[in-house]
Amino acid sequence: MTGRRPVLLGIMGDSAAGKSTLTQGLTNLLGPECVTRVCTDDYHKFDRRQRAEMNITALHPDCNYLDILELHLERLHYGQPILKPVYDHTTGSLLRPAYVNPAEFVIVEGLLGFYTPAMRQFYDVKVYLQPPEDLRRVWKIRRDTARRGYSVEQVLAELEKREADSRDYIRPQRQYADIVVQFCPPPGVPPEEADGRLDVRLILRPTIPHPDLSGGSGGIESSAIRLALARDTGRPVDILEIDGSVTPEQTAHLEEMIWRQLPGVSRIPADQFGSYQDRGETRHSDPLALTQLLLTYHLLREYRSGAQRLFAPPLAPSGRLRTTQAADVA
Repeated sequence: MTGRRPVLLGIMGDSAAGKSTLTQGLTNLLGPECVTRVCTDDYHKFDRRQRAEMNITALHPDCNYLDILELHLERLHYGQPILKPVYDHTTGSLLRPAYVNPAEFVIVEGLLGFYTPAMRQFYDVKVYLQPPEDLRRVWKIRRDTARRGYSVEQVLAELEKREADSRDYIRPQRQYADIVVQFCPPPGVPPEEADGRLDVRLILRPTIPHPDLSGGSGGIESSAIRLALARDTGRPVDILEIDGSVTPEQTAHLEEMIWRQLPGVSRIPADQFGSYQDRGETRHSDPLALTQLLLTYHLLREYRSGAQRLFAPPLAPSGRLRTTQAADVA
């Protein structure tokens, strides 16, 4: 990798919002050897036992080394390696740091990655996941009881304890995203019964250029796929809605429209993305696959347009690049 810096994608959202699922599909699309994944949970200051003793949640900024995260995002932005802390979700323990050398694409996922202006300037694309709270609750119970050793009662108690921090520190980051992803059950379907049928609503803000999916006989309009101009938090946006009932033919048509705007890029078979785990079973979702493909478009577009991106100049004696340099290049 010479003559260019990595492309950085930030995927933020509350706990169990679907960040890892979305990231895994992107990794498959881009190629695992081309992707470096960084989880901001690794920057927790305290382990699970300490957080309980201190009565602080992992969502609170004071519970995380945000200054180190800022420094590491800056280094990754310029293609430089980091010595990243490591947090084990299974045991709630802090482990030995890991040496991370960024690949062509760096995907940063977690809770507080858009929290400060210094962090936000280093991403090329910023995504926020916002499922309805009742659906996120179902996902969190399933994940934490199956993978992290919690009981249902413990998960519900933790959700209640975290609510104030979610409101104050996590959800406000939505305003900084280029794309807001909202998976939700179809109308009238309870969240615990909606697996495999989830709709998706993508809020596409004009902060980055999106692929042309509109108009003409080749447009995407159908009963299951809709594109409309609307407003979000008072600003004009495009909203792309894809129903869980979308047909394979409609899915293939939208996929073709996206791939067509990436000439020279090898296409990935459809069975390589759109998968998710549901209670130990691997399932497929066309709305998820199309969301992952749209984000892949943005990453590849950034990569192709950045052929002249340069790596950072040598570090200053302090060991830290000036923020003004990063702002000029970002």
